[in-house]
Amino acid sequence: MTFSIVARSDDGETWGVAVASKFLAVGSAVPAAVAGVGAIATQAAANVAYKGEALAHLDEGATADVALQRLLDDDEGREHRQVGIVDLDGNAATHTGGECYDWAGGVTGAGYAIQGNILTGPEVVDAMRDAFEASSGQPLESRLLAAMQAGDSAGGDRRGRQSAALLVVRDGAGYDGNDDIAVDLRVDDHATPLAELARLLDLNELYLTASTDEEKVEIDDALGEEISRLVQAAGHPDLPAWTGSENYEMRVASDFTWIDRRVLGILRGGAA
Repeated sequence: MTFSIVARSDDGETWGVAVASKFLAVGSAVPAAVAGVGAIATQAAANVAYKGEALAHLDEGATADVALQRLLDDDEGREHRQVGIVDLDGNAATHTGGECYDWAGGVTGAGYAIQGNILTGPEVVDAMRDAFEASSGQPLESRLLAAMQAGDSAGGDRRGRQSAALLVVRDGAGYDGNDDIAVDLRVDDHATPLAELARLLDLNELYLTASTDEEKVEIDDALGEEISRLVQAAGHPDLPAWTGSENYEMRVASDFTWIDRRVLGILRGGAA
């Protein structure tokens, strides 16, 4: 009832899971990941206990293959399960139990495991593999989404669409650098969940991703005066108040010595 991809970035710093299904809130059941440890997707007759158990095995040094085998050895329902795991080093493993509903299967490659059940056919996972491999060099979240979109275009879940989710972790990537969650987005019930997930990913990048050096514009005296006029015209006393109100803390310096180029454009456009 689900198709997913579990992967590690080529530079070995990021892990993630993307999933879609004709199932309510699939993101609440399928994905789990911890930076510096690995990632897992559990689906079909999902055993949600697999998430904590697999990550514990990986954290203790087990490879993806070993962690997967331990899960299956301890589970009498293994033939109803589907699982994908990627470990610290990018080793990948996938399992499709013999009792999973057709079409069901998976593939693995360097740094990724792709799997799905109740799909229109094997062309779904093949399209996901091709899209992921073709997007090398892009951020992992973009690659995962591209793979999901390719699988959806190839047929996806043969029952239809309902929900999707994207979880990506990297050390220090969370809000204000205080955890490892780079992306944690869920579309729980939607006619076109992957399109909505793509829209949310764009917003996540704007609001919850720190500006790069290239995106930073130094606030000199002239720009500072312009910004003051703009934020006051928008009904705020100063830049700190506007930044907090609009949730741009990741895009404006804490000492207000620079502002993100896009955020400055938004401020100028809002005033216009």
